[in-house]
Amino acid sequence: MDTAEIRRRFLAHFEDNGHQVVPSAPLLVDDPNLLFVNAGMVQFKPYFLGQETPPYKRAVSVQKCVRTPDIEDVGKTTRHGTFFEMCGNFSFGDYFKEGAIELAWDLVTKPRSEGGWGLEEGRLWPSVYVDDPEAVALWRKVTGLPDERIVRLGKRENYWSMGVPGPGGPCSEILYDRGPEYGPDAEFTSTSRLVMPTELEDRYLEIWNLVFMQDELSAVRSKDDFDIAGPLPKKNIDTGMGLERVAFLLQGKNNMYEIDVMFPVIEKAEQLTGKKYGADHEDDVRLRVVADHIRSSMMLIADGVTPGNESRGYVLRRLLRRAVRSMRLLGYEDRSLPELMPVSRDKMSETYVELRTDWERISTVAYAEEEAFRQTLRTGTTIFDLAAQDAKAGGQTQLSGSKAFSLHDTYGFPIDLTLEMAAEQGLSVDQEGFRRLMEEQRQRAKADAKAKKGKHADARAYREVSDSMGRPVEFTGYSEVVSEATVRGIVNGSGVATSAREGDEIELVLDRTPFYAEGGGQLADQGVVELGNGARLEVRDVQSPITGLIVHQARVLSGEVTVGEQGQALVDVERRRSISRAHTATHMVHKAFREALGETTTQAGSENAPGRFRFDFSATGAVPQSAMVDVEARVNDLVLADLAVHAEVMSQEEARRSGAMALFGEKYGDEVRVVSVGDWARELCGGTHAGRSGQLGVIKLLGESSIGSGVRRVEALVGGDAYRFLAREHVLVAQLSEALKARPEELPERVNDIVERLRAAEKEIERVRVQQLLAAAGSLASGAKEVYGVSFVGHRADGAGAGDVRKLALDVRNRLPQGQPGVVAIIGSSNGKPAVVVAVNDTARSWGISANALVKVAALALGGSGGGKDDVAQGGGADVTHADQALVDVEHEVGRAATQR
Repeated sequence: MDTAEIRRRFLAHFEDNGHQVVPSAPLLVDDPNLLFVNAGMVQFKPYFLGQETPPYKRAVSVQKCVRTPDIEDVGKTTRHGTFFEMCGNFSFGDYFKEGAIELAWDLVTKPRSEGGWGLEEGRLWPSVYVDDPEAVALWRKVTGLPDERIVRLGKRENYWSMGVPGPGGPCSEILYDRGPEYGPDAEFTSTSRLVMPTELEDRYLEIWNLVFMQDELSAVRSKDDFDIAGPLPKKNIDTGMGLERVAFLLQGKNNMYEIDVMFPVIEKAEQLTGKKYGADHEDDVRLRVVADHIRSSMMLIADGVTPGNESRGYVLRRLLRRAVRSMRLLGYEDRSLPELMPVSRDKMSETYVELRTDWERISTVAYAEEEAFRQTLRTGTTIFDLAAQDAKAGGQTQLSGSKAFSLHDTYGFPIDLTLEMAAEQGLSVDQEGFRRLMEEQRQRAKADAKAKKGKHADARAYREVSDSMGRPVEFTGYSEVVSEATVRGIVNGSGVATSAREGDEIELVLDRTPFYAEGGGQLADQGVVELGNGARLEVRDVQSPITGLIVHQARVLSGEVTVGEQGQALVDVERRRSISRAHTATHMVHKAFREALGETTTQAGSENAPGRFRFDFSATGAVPQSAMVDVEARVNDLVLADLAVHAEVMSQEEARRSGAMALFGEKYGDEVRVVSVGDWARELCGGTHAGRSGQLGVIKLLGESSIGSGVRRVEALVGGDAYRFLAREHVLVAQLSEALKARPEELPERVNDIVERLRAAEKEIERVRVQQLLAAAGSLASGAKEVYGVSFVGHRADGAGAGDVRKLALDVRNRLPQGQPGVVAIIGSSNGKPAVVVAVNDTARSWGISANALVKVAALALGGSGGGKDDVAQGGGADVTHADQALVDVEHEVGRAATQR
């Protein structure tokens, strides 16, 4: 039974039993605790938490999932994969334990001829939470299994929670006995087991987990340490079944990598590398890594993730690069993704048709990342080799965390590659130091975004306000900027409050509001709220922390704010208009870039601020200047055309047929809002816009740059800001024309001519400087000091860089008397940073004098490090003021070495 048929039968089984089939949500999720959707219940989380009322009592889905903690284990075990599909059925206050058990058991055991999976009952072992006798009784009732076939396990295995206070409950798993060839027999009845032993996991394979949400948890300290406050008002069911696990059981395969949607990639890798799957364990691990990571990265790109050095982008980059490196370790040096990814596409597109329709964009992003990685391997390997050489020269066995972080952050060298290459050279890596620096960087990046989401991360205060309202906040801002409103909630640092006084910083909830909450790249509105009792508040930010709730982050300027007070909400009109113009301009620039560069140019992010915007989009390289000129001309022509900007609400299907663009990673409802600029640019959008394109005045593109592999950023000005920028440019051009006595159109040629002459002059100055520096070599050699029979030259060459210092040291060494031991130590400085080179001749080396040892002495005095070979070595430091002392230390070390000869 192929994977597509297993999926189809799962959905059909539950649809026939009254469940609403819900499509998979995108892998991207708006949750501060998750990078990606990692379980089927994630899109239903607001229903389980009571934040929203579910539109159905029963649901079923097959959800795309990515779990990143398993990356290191991929390929090493047969159970771990990064991308997988989770089949799940859900009950929101409808059926409970008995219904969940009946539905699962029926599908699993029903004959294939009747639409089931036909697994042998004799191989199935239900597991239950050890303190859930009700579940034991129900399994016996529904299945007829004897008591000894029902496995009791502890909290860590069979009790579920989200890791924070909220819903939780015991769970029950269906285990499949694969037979003695996969592990020893389990004495479940005679041995008390709180956890499933590792040696049994391959044999007694978990295929389905049924979670019985029945408890309200007041505290969660760990998986097996929590407090139950009492029962939930409504009991829910959340189940999860790994599609790939069931597939390899029903297809008679040993593991998930060998099923019909994954093994073709391994077969293609076999053809490319000449390796044979099953012949060598290390090769098998690498082949499985390739199969998993190719599929995972393709699905992530399809949902809008682009490679980068942070967060989701870093996970994708790591997956792609591990796949490419695995192919290189298997002996394949050519570009591998164009060979492998289409194979995965052909299998997965049977279910996910967007893999074919959007293939040009997906493949462009993936192939560009492989090309970038090939370049990184060339440059990064060189830099790593130097770092490893320095560590070894210093007698160290570990590469520092700061060096590993620098390789990652500056050169894009993944830490796992650094670990592997360090091990190949007999070095370890300070992983704790690396992780600390990475965490510091992440915390800095998250601080602002986390603050904007509000002070109550667990959302309980927001849920309390939302529940008291009983309906969503009404957004009136599409049609008005002043609205009559009533205070419905106040949240402060302690939680929900009933009042606030002058000077208090609060989060205010109104029953209706014209204030736009930040979203879709558009910054939030600002303004004031004036209440009937004279109280006045300044609104600084607006967020939507949970669905249906709009929260105004405000400061009470005067009076007292109380729940139930009526008043007016007034948006800062000029700021709103300025942001709306920027948002409309972003839509227009997006469309123009797609016309200029092709349909693969899709938006990867934006920020619409007053008078300016930035627009991120996918591209394989820098945007040609001619394309920038064309885009700017195109959008300004349409500004002059004064096109009408209008919005309409329609179904997703109607929007798709109309040609409206949807943005990757955004979650849309059944009804969507489509914003059109004339009949030209059409996008799904919930933001505010100008009424006509002519209101934008002028759009000025400031430039474009790279913000990550395959992603470019354009920054631009709109309206008055663009006009003032152009006016300043006009004044600057006039001043240059006057100074250079040239017409404006002659300026580029005149400036280029001046720059070329300056460069020629700089080269000549540099040539003369080097000549003068090297001319001193003869006098330095003739003035050598004798130190216990060794000709020693110690010299400061202030202003000379490392390259010049090296030339001078070698030249002086070659001028020393032949047959007599000679040592040269030169210290230069450039931009306040010292560089030292020590060179010794063959005779000195025969005396046991080493340049490598001497340069360490000098570098130590300079506050740095160094190393090299016995005949020549170089180093650096942080403090050039110690240069004279460094030369003295080297001279003393030369004397010590000479006297011990």
